[in-house]
Amino acid sequence: MATATPDQKIDITTDVCPMTFVRTRLKLETMTPGQVLEVTLSNGEPLKNVPRSVTEMGDEVIELVEIADTPGIYRLTIRKGS
Repeated sequence: MATATPDQKIDITTDVCPMTFVRTRLKLETMTPGQVLEVTLSNGEPLKNVPRSVTEMGDEVIELVEIADTPGIYRLTIRKGS
């Protein structure tokens, strides 16, 4: 399945919770509905909390996959809701 081309990208692999979600939310707030954000995040709390939190805020998780050549690092693709 092909993923949507991201309009914006952020890397939160060096951030810790709750800053992982705060940075993701702040970036989404600068975007218009329907735009796509690609977030690079680490395993653990960010992997568990960020996808759940963005869904609860009304955005759509399009894809969440581990980056093949970087174990423990994931790519989360989000479509901003209305």
